[in-house]
Amino acid sequence: MMMCAGGRGGGTVESLTTECILLVDEGKLDLDAPVQRYLPEFRGPMKDQVTIRHLLTHSAGLAADLPLFDSTRTREAALRMVDTSPLLSPPGTRFVYSDLSAIVLMQVVERITGRPFDQVLASDVFGPLGMTATRFVPPQIWDDRIAPTEVDTFFRHRLLIGEVHDESAARLGGVSGNAGLFSNTPDLARFAAWLLRTRQGVLTPGWQPGVIPPKLSSELVRAFTTRQNIPPGSSRALGWDTPSELSSAGTKMGPNAFGHTGFTGTSIWFDPDRNVFIILLTNRVNPTRANLKILQVRRRVADLVNDALTPPR
Repeated sequence: MMMCAGGRGGGTVESLTTECILLVDEGKLDLDAPVQRYLPEFRGPMKDQVTIRHLLTHSAGLAADLPLFDSTRTREAALRMVDTSPLLSPPGTRFVYSDLSAIVLMQVVERITGRPFDQVLASDVFGPLGMTATRFVPPQIWDDRIAPTEVDTFFRHRLLIGEVHDESAARLGGVSGNAGLFSNTPDLARFAAWLLRTRQGVLTPGWQPGVIPPKLSSELVRAFTTRQNIPPGSSRALGWDTPSELSSAGTKMGPNAFGHTGFTGTSIWFDPDRNVFIILLTNRVNPTRANLKILQVRRRVADLVNDALTPPR
C-alpha cells in the first residue's frame, strides 16, 4: 500500500530538505544568503531580509498558506502569487509552519539545478537510494496500490485517489515543495536507514548492484537535524522538527531526536541515540479531515516503540 504526503509536511518536505543538504554540501546553496540571490521574483517589503535558513525554520514571516486553488488557474500564476505575497511578520521573529516557505524553497532548488523539482529528487535522492515506489504524480496503474484520501467537497468534488490531497500542491500540478510525494514503507525505511547512518558517520553500502547512495557529510546532516532556536523557543531544526511538549514524537525520544509529520496522517521520527526510526503511515483524512485523533495516535505509537526497545530493569 502506498500513501501520499498530502499536505503540510510529510515525505515531500523531508526530500526537499535532503536536496538542500546536498546543495549546501556541494557549495551551491548558502543557508544565510538572501532568498532573492537565487529567486529575484521573491519580492516585497522586508523580503530582502529573508534567508534560506528562515525558510527552512519556517520563520520567514510568510503566511501558512494561500488559496491558490481558487485564486489562480495556472502553475505560473500560483507561483507568482506565492512569490509576491506579503510577509506577516519580520523575518526571524515568529514561527508559522508555512507551505509557502516550502514552495519558495522548491523554486530555489529548481533555479540552482536548472531542472524541474520532481526530476531533481528522482536523480539526486530516489534513484541513488533505489526508491522505485516513490514519485510525484503516480500513473493510474498504481491506483490499486494507493490509499484513497479525502472526499473533496469544495475544490475537485470527488474522492481523491492517486493525486495529491493538498489543494495548493494540486494547483501546482501535483509537484510542489510542500506536498505531493507518494511512497511506501519499504522505500521510506531505505531513506531513513541511509539518513540515520549518514548522520552517525557510518558508510552506507550499496543497497543493490548498481545503486550507490548519496554521500553527505555527517556533520552537515547533524547541523540540519539540530534545533536552531529561530525564533527563540522554536523546536524547529533545518527542515526538520525536534521533540517538544505534546509533540508527535511522544515523551520518550532522546535529546537528539528529529522528525516530521504529514497532514494526511503520516509521520517519521528518528532517535540517533537508539539507532531507531519510526515510520507511521495512516490515512486519517478519509473520508474527511475533521478527524484529529491522529494527534494522540502518533504520540502513543512513538512511546510504545520506545517502551518495546527499553530493556526491563
